[in-house]
Amino acid sequence: MKNIKRIQVLAVAFAVSLLAFNCSDKEEETTSMMAPDFSGTYAQQDQMGRPAVNTVFTSAASKDMFNVTIPSEQNAAFQSMFQANLQALSPAFANDTDKNALNLTAAEFTGFLSTDVLNVSLDGKTTFFDGVAENTLSGRALADDVITVELLLIFGGEDFTEYPQFSNDNVDANDKPFLASFPYLASPW
Repeated sequence: MKNIKRIQVLAVAFAVSLLAFNCSDKEEETTSMMAPDFSGTYAQQDQMGRPAVNTVFTSAASKDMFNVTIPSEQNAAFQSMFQANLQALSPAFANDTDKNALNLTAAEFTGFLSTDVLNVSLDGKTTFFDGVAENTLSGRALADDVITVELLLIFGGEDFTEYPQFSNDNVDANDKPFLASFPYLASPW
């Protein structure tokens, strides 16, 4: 109940700040459209093509560096750290020849993960995983159980059955249903 009240207070504060920001006593500013201002210097602050990847596989001292490294340079900079952390974390990758359900060894899998981009299939189903190994990590739908899929790929072994105690976050659905039309996200609480 406290969290709901806190969210309600934050929502009201956000609405008031938007109202205050968008109000003006100058009529000409309110009646004409202003073009967005893209001048200035911008810096990458965070990446999350695949949720939890940076959190799990990057050392605490390297998290900020991972976030600001462009994807084309991430594999060279972070793959070995990802592999060492994966093999220390998961008994399913105890040997260099062990593979997961995507038929990837620890080196291959972490090479794939260390480039933090969201791959999208242009000619197949867009899903994080729909039960068919070939459709794994081909995109991401709102209802996809991303964390459980990542846990299965880390701990599930070649057929998703190894170490089942580590292979499910037990959160099977969003707390509210998604909308059938744009913006598709669930309505706020």
